[in-house]
Amino acid sequence: METLKAYFQNVGFDRSETDIIINSFRQKTFRKDDHFVKEGKTSLQMGFIETGLFQYYAISEKGEEKTTYISLPQTFVASLLSYLTESPARENIRALTNAILWVVDKKDVLKLQEKIPGFKDFYIKLIEWQICCIDKAKFDLITLTAEQRYEKVIREEPELLQQVPLQYIASMLGITPRHLSRLRNNI
Repeated sequence: METLKAYFQNVGFDRSETDIIINSFRQKTFRKDDHFVKEGKTSLQMGFIETGLFQYYAISEKGEEKTTYISLPQTFVASLLSYLTESPARENIRALTNAILWVVDKKDVLKLQEKIPGFKDFYIKLIEWQICCIDKAKFDLITLTAEQRYEKVIREEPELLQQVPLQYIASMLGITPRHLSRLRNNI
């Protein structure tokens, strides 16, 4: 809970606001491969990752697992489309490692927005940031070469390369692990 508390204090909430916010969250422990979100199920929760890694992925028509994103510690995780529209998730989110997640229900997020004026601004910025990240990733996948996408990960998210198995990085980049090995050797 100290990590969650520190996070909200670092983004500008005072001690009493932080206490109200963190009391809306509950700790959930995940073992490697446990799911936070399952495709086809509506997800009305978001979580703050204290420890561990979470993989966003979908299963293609050919039955292949396609990683779309990896969330690292001290970031939020949610199936955004399901959460915002209250519709079945189109993706899965699972723990890649044992993990601790602080989970909050959407109804409690709405209550926090009413109780704490600054929380609404925080929430809007959080959602806007997530939407921008999704849009940027989609645009990069369409417009950049595999090598350019890999170089961008090196520049902007080097911690992914240190913490995430390469098979997931390759999938996220839209390439095979073999192609990623060639890129790594050339750079």
